[in-house]
Amino acid sequence: MFRRNAIVTGSTRGIGAAIAEALAAEGCNVMLNGFGDVEAIEKQRARLSDEYDVYVAYCGADLGVESECDTLASAAEDVFGQVDILVNNAVIRYFHNIDDFPREEWNHALAVNVTAPFILTQNVLPGMRNRRWGRIINFSSVLGMAARSGRSDYIVSKHAMLGLTRSTAAEVRDVEGITCNAICPGSVITPNTEKKIAELADELELSSDDARATFLSRRGQSRDFIDPARVAQLIVFLCQDSSLDITGAALPIDQGRSATWLEFGQ
Repeated sequence: MFRRNAIVTGSTRGIGAAIAEALAAEGCNVMLNGFGDVEAIEKQRARLSDEYDVYVAYCGADLGVESECDTLASAAEDVFGQVDILVNNAVIRYFHNIDDFPREEWNHALAVNVTAPFILTQNVLPGMRNRRWGRIINFSSVLGMAARSGRSDYIVSKHAMLGLTRSTAAEVRDVEGITCNAICPGSVITPNTEKKIAELADELELSSDDARATFLSRRGQSRDFIDPARVAQLIVFLCQDSSLDITGAALPIDQGRSATWLEFGQ
Protein backbone atom coordinates (compact mmCIF):
# COMPACT_ATOMS: atom_id res chain seq x y z
CA MET A 1 0.00 0.00 0.00
CA PHE A 2 1.23 3.50 -0.74
CA ARG A 3 -0.48 6.81 -0.16
CA ARG A 4 0.25 8.99 -3.19
CA ASN A 5 -1.68 11.39 -5.41
CA ALA A 6 -2.25 10.48 -9.04
CA ILE A 7 -3.62 12.00 -12.23
CA VAL A 8 -4.89 9.37 -14.67
CA THR A 9 -6.03 10.81 -17.99
CA GLY A 10 -8.74 9.05 -19.96
CA SER A 11 -9.83 7.31 -16.76
CA THR A 12 -13.62 7.35 -17.07
CA ARG A 13 -13.62 4.09 -19.05
CA GLY A 14 -11.46 1.31 -20.44
CA ILE A 15 -7.81 0.95 -19.47
CA GLY A 16 -7.76 4.28 -17.66
CA ALA A 17 -10.65 3.26 -15.41
CA ALA A 18 -8.84 0.03 -14.55
CA ILE A 19 -5.69 2.01 -13.68
CA ALA A 20 -7.64 4.42 -11.47
CA GLU A 21 -9.18 1.42 -9.69
CA ALA A 22 -5.85 -0.32 -9.18
CA LEU A 23 -4.15 2.81 -7.82
CA ALA A 24 -7.08 3.55 -5.52
CA ALA A 25 -6.90 -0.04 -4.25
CA GLU A 26 -3.26 0.63 -3.32
CA GLY A 27 -4.24 3.70 -1.30
CA CYS A 28 -3.72 6.42 -3.91
CA ASN A 29 -5.86 9.51 -4.19
CA VAL A 30 -6.87 9.80 -7.84
CA MET A 31 -7.88 12.63 -10.15
CA LEU A 32 -10.12 11.17 -12.83
CA ASN A 33 -10.25 12.80 -16.25
CA GLY A 34 -12.19 11.98 -19.38
CA PHE A 35 -15.51 12.28 -21.12
CA GLY A 36 -18.75 10.41 -20.55
CA ASP A 37 -22.12 10.50 -18.86
CA VAL A 38 -21.94 12.84 -15.86
CA GLU A 39 -23.98 10.59 -13.59
CA ALA A 40 -21.93 7.52 -14.49
CA ILE A 41 -18.68 9.35 -13.79
CA GLU A 42 -19.97 10.52 -10.43
CA LYS A 43 -20.97 6.96 -9.54
CA GLN A 44 -17.48 5.78 -10.50
CA ARG A 45 -15.86 8.55 -8.45
CA ALA A 46 -18.01 7.91 -5.37
CA ARG A 47 -17.58 4.13 -5.52
CA LEU A 48 -13.79 4.32 -5.71
CA SER A 49 -13.67 6.81 -2.87
CA ASP A 50 -15.98 4.78 -0.62
CA GLU A 51 -14.61 1.35 -1.44
CA TYR A 52 -10.94 2.20 -0.99
CA ASP A 53 -11.17 5.05 1.51
CA VAL A 54 -9.24 7.46 -0.71
CA TYR A 55 -9.96 10.89 -2.14
CA VAL A 56 -11.16 10.61 -5.73
CA ALA A 57 -11.91 13.76 -7.70
CA TYR A 58 -12.88 14.45 -11.30
CA CYS A 59 -11.85 17.14 -13.77
CA GLY A 60 -13.44 17.15 -17.21
CA ALA A 61 -10.63 19.11 -18.88
CA ASP A 62 -10.47 18.71 -22.66
CA LEU A 63 -6.90 17.62 -23.36
CA GLY A 64 -7.18 18.84 -26.93
CA VAL A 65 -6.98 22.39 -25.53
CA GLU A 66 -3.59 23.40 -24.14
CA SER A 67 -4.94 25.68 -21.43
CA GLU A 68 -7.21 22.91 -20.15
CA CYS A 69 -4.20 20.62 -19.71
CA ASP A 70 -2.85 23.27 -17.32
CA THR A 71 -6.27 23.37 -15.67
CA LEU A 72 -6.19 19.62 -15.02
CA ALA A 73 -2.79 19.80 -13.35
CA SER A 74 -3.83 22.82 -11.27
CA ALA A 75 -7.07 21.12 -10.22
CA ALA A 76 -5.18 18.07 -8.96
CA GLU A 77 -2.72 20.22 -7.02
CA ASP A 78 -5.58 22.26 -5.54
CA VAL A 79 -7.37 19.12 -4.37
CA PHE A 80 -4.41 16.98 -3.27
CA GLY A 81 -1.69 19.52 -2.59
CA GLN A 82 0.76 17.76 -4.91
CA VAL A 83 0.88 15.28 -7.78
CA ASP A 84 3.13 12.25 -7.29
CA ILE A 85 2.00 10.05 -10.18
CA LEU A 86 1.03 11.03 -13.72
CA VAL A 87 -0.41 8.41 -16.06
CA ASN A 88 -0.77 9.75 -19.60
CA ASN A 89 -3.35 7.29 -20.90
CA ALA A 90 -5.87 9.41 -22.84
CA VAL A 91 -5.89 8.88 -26.58
CA ILE A 92 -7.91 9.80 -29.62
CA ARG A 93 -7.85 7.84 -32.87
CA TYR A 94 -8.79 8.62 -36.43
CA PHE A 95 -8.71 6.17 -39.32
CA HIS A 96 -7.49 7.66 -42.60
CA ASN A 97 -4.73 7.10 -45.09
CA ILE A 98 -2.18 9.92 -45.17
CA ASP A 99 -3.34 11.40 -48.46
CA ASP A 100 -6.94 11.57 -47.19
CA PHE A 101 -6.23 12.71 -43.64
CA PRO A 102 -8.11 15.92 -42.68
CA ARG A 103 -5.60 18.29 -41.12
CA GLU A 104 -7.94 19.34 -38.33
CA GLU A 105 -8.24 15.71 -37.22
CA TRP A 106 -4.47 15.23 -37.47
CA ASN A 107 -3.88 18.30 -35.31
CA HIS A 108 -6.51 17.18 -32.80
CA ALA A 109 -4.97 13.71 -32.48
CA LEU A 110 -1.48 15.09 -31.86
CA ALA A 111 -2.83 17.66 -29.40
CA VAL A 112 -4.48 14.99 -27.23
CA ASN A 113 -1.97 12.19 -27.73
CA VAL A 114 1.35 14.08 -27.59
CA THR A 115 1.04 17.74 -26.59
CA ALA A 116 -1.21 17.07 -23.59
CA PRO A 117 1.23 14.56 -22.02
CA PHE A 118 4.06 17.05 -22.62
CA ILE A 119 2.17 19.89 -20.91
CA LEU A 120 1.09 17.73 -17.99
CA THR A 121 4.68 16.55 -17.54
CA GLN A 122 5.82 20.19 -17.57
CA ASN A 123 3.32 20.93 -14.81
CA VAL A 124 4.10 18.07 -12.44
CA LEU A 125 7.85 17.62 -12.90
CA PRO A 126 9.05 20.63 -10.83
CA GLY A 127 7.19 19.38 -7.75
CA MET A 128 8.53 15.86 -8.27
CA ARG A 129 12.07 17.28 -8.42
CA ASN A 130 11.55 19.24 -5.22
CA ARG A 131 10.21 16.20 -3.36
CA ARG A 132 12.65 13.80 -5.05
CA TRP A 133 9.88 11.34 -5.81
CA GLY A 134 7.65 10.91 -8.81
CA ARG A 135 6.34 8.47 -11.36
CA ILE A 136 5.37 9.34 -14.93
CA ILE A 137 3.94 6.54 -17.04
CA ASN A 138 3.21 7.19 -20.69
CA PHE A 139 1.14 5.03 -22.97
CA SER A 140 2.76 3.99 -26.19
CA SER A 141 1.64 0.84 -28.02
CA VAL A 142 2.87 -2.08 -30.07
CA LEU A 143 2.25 0.42 -32.86
CA GLY A 144 4.84 2.65 -31.24
CA MET A 145 7.36 0.08 -32.46
CA ALA A 146 5.96 -0.70 -35.90
CA ALA A 147 3.23 0.50 -38.26
CA ARG A 148 0.19 -0.48 -40.25
CA SER A 149 -1.76 1.38 -42.91
CA GLY A 150 -4.53 3.85 -42.16
CA ARG A 151 -3.32 4.64 -38.64
CA SER A 152 -0.75 7.40 -39.16
CA ASP A 153 -2.00 9.70 -36.37
CA TYR A 154 -1.95 6.91 -33.80
CA ILE A 155 1.37 5.48 -34.95
CA VAL A 156 3.13 8.86 -35.04
CA SER A 157 1.67 9.68 -31.60
CA LYS A 158 2.80 6.41 -30.07
CA HIS A 159 6.30 6.69 -31.52
CA ALA A 160 6.41 10.24 -30.11
CA MET A 161 5.48 8.98 -26.64
CA LEU A 162 8.60 6.82 -26.63
CA GLY A 163 10.65 9.92 -27.41
CA LEU A 164 8.95 11.93 -24.68
CA THR A 165 9.50 9.09 -22.21
CA ARG A 166 13.20 8.80 -22.96
CA SER A 167 13.68 12.57 -22.96
CA THR A 168 11.98 12.90 -19.57
CA ALA A 169 13.95 10.01 -18.12
CA ALA A 170 17.20 11.55 -19.37
CA GLU A 171 16.38 14.86 -17.71
CA VAL A 172 15.65 13.31 -14.30
CA ARG A 173 18.14 10.44 -14.22
CA ASP A 174 20.24 12.38 -11.70
CA VAL A 175 17.31 12.52 -9.27
CA GLU A 176 16.95 9.24 -7.41
CA GLY A 177 13.26 8.79 -6.80
CA ILE A 178 11.80 9.92 -10.14
CA THR A 179 11.17 7.56 -13.04
CA CYS A 180 9.48 7.87 -16.40
CA ASN A 181 8.53 4.81 -18.40
CA ALA A 182 6.30 3.87 -21.31
CA ILE A 183 4.14 0.81 -21.65
CA CYS A 184 3.30 -0.66 -25.03
CA PRO A 185 0.09 -2.69 -24.91
CA GLY A 186 -1.19 -4.97 -27.60
CA SER A 187 -4.92 -5.38 -28.16
CA VAL A 188 -6.73 -4.77 -24.88
CA ILE A 189 -10.43 -5.42 -24.45
CA THR A 190 -12.05 -2.00 -23.96
CA PRO A 191 -15.35 -0.39 -24.96
CA ASN A 192 -13.62 0.94 -28.10
CA THR A 193 -12.38 -2.56 -28.97
CA GLU A 194 -15.82 -4.05 -28.40
CA LYS A 195 -17.28 -1.47 -30.77
CA LYS A 196 -14.75 -2.42 -33.45
CA ILE A 197 -15.54 -6.13 -33.00
CA ALA A 198 -19.27 -5.41 -33.42
CA GLU A 199 -18.56 -3.40 -36.58
CA LEU A 200 -16.44 -6.24 -37.96
CA ALA A 201 -19.19 -8.75 -37.19
CA ASP A 202 -21.71 -6.64 -39.12
CA GLU A 203 -19.33 -6.03 -42.02
CA LEU A 204 -18.38 -9.70 -42.50
CA GLU A 205 -21.63 -11.23 -41.19
CA LEU A 206 -19.79 -13.09 -38.46
CA SER A 207 -20.82 -14.27 -35.04
CA SER A 208 -19.44 -12.30 -32.13
CA ASP A 209 -16.93 -15.06 -31.31
CA ASP A 210 -15.76 -15.33 -34.93
CA ALA A 211 -15.44 -11.56 -35.22
CA ARG A 212 -13.39 -11.53 -32.03
CA ALA A 213 -11.06 -14.22 -33.37
CA THR A 214 -10.74 -12.44 -36.74
CA PHE A 215 -9.95 -9.13 -35.03
CA LEU A 216 -7.14 -10.74 -33.04
CA SER A 217 -5.81 -12.72 -36.01
CA ARG A 218 -5.53 -9.57 -38.12
CA ARG A 219 -3.33 -8.08 -35.40
CA GLY A 220 -1.11 -11.08 -34.92
CA GLN A 221 -2.22 -11.61 -31.33
CA SER A 222 -2.53 -15.35 -31.01
CA ARG A 223 -4.18 -15.59 -27.61
CA ASP A 224 -7.14 -13.66 -26.26
CA PHE A 225 -7.42 -9.93 -25.60
CA ILE A 226 -5.35 -8.47 -22.78
CA ASP A 227 -7.32 -7.71 -19.64
CA PRO A 228 -7.16 -3.99 -18.65
CA ALA A 229 -6.65 -5.10 -15.04
CA ARG A 230 -3.32 -6.70 -15.98
CA VAL A 231 -2.19 -3.48 -17.66
CA ALA A 232 -3.19 -1.64 -14.50
CA GLN A 233 -1.09 -3.96 -12.34
CA LEU A 234 1.98 -3.13 -14.43
CA ILE A 235 1.30 0.54 -13.69
CA VAL A 236 1.06 -0.25 -9.98
CA PHE A 237 4.43 -2.01 -10.11
CA LEU A 238 6.05 0.96 -11.86
CA CYS A 239 4.77 3.19 -9.03
CA GLN A 240 6.33 1.06 -6.30
CA ASP A 241 9.76 1.68 -4.80
CA SER A 242 10.88 -1.74 -6.08
CA SER A 243 10.76 -0.34 -9.64
CA LEU A 244 13.15 2.53 -8.86
CA ASP A 245 15.87 1.36 -11.25
CA ILE A 246 13.52 1.09 -14.23
CA THR A 247 13.36 4.37 -16.13
CA GLY A 248 13.35 5.37 -19.77
CA ALA A 249 12.02 1.91 -20.63
CA ALA A 250 9.44 0.87 -23.20
CA LEU A 251 7.70 -2.16 -21.72
CA PRO A 252 5.58 -4.33 -24.06
CA ILE A 253 2.51 -5.98 -22.60
CA ASP A 254 1.40 -7.70 -25.79
CA GLN A 255 1.73 -11.51 -25.42
CA GLY A 256 4.98 -11.43 -27.41
CA ARG A 257 3.35 -9.76 -30.41
CA SER A 258 6.03 -7.12 -30.96
CA ALA A 259 8.76 -9.78 -30.68
CA THR A 260 7.28 -11.87 -33.48
CA TRP A 261 6.23 -9.43 -36.24
CA LEU A 262 7.70 -11.55 -39.03
CA GLU A 263 6.13 -14.76 -37.75
CA PHE A 264 2.68 -13.20 -38.01
CA GLY A 265 3.35 -11.29 -41.21
CA GLN A 266 2.78 -7.91 -39.60
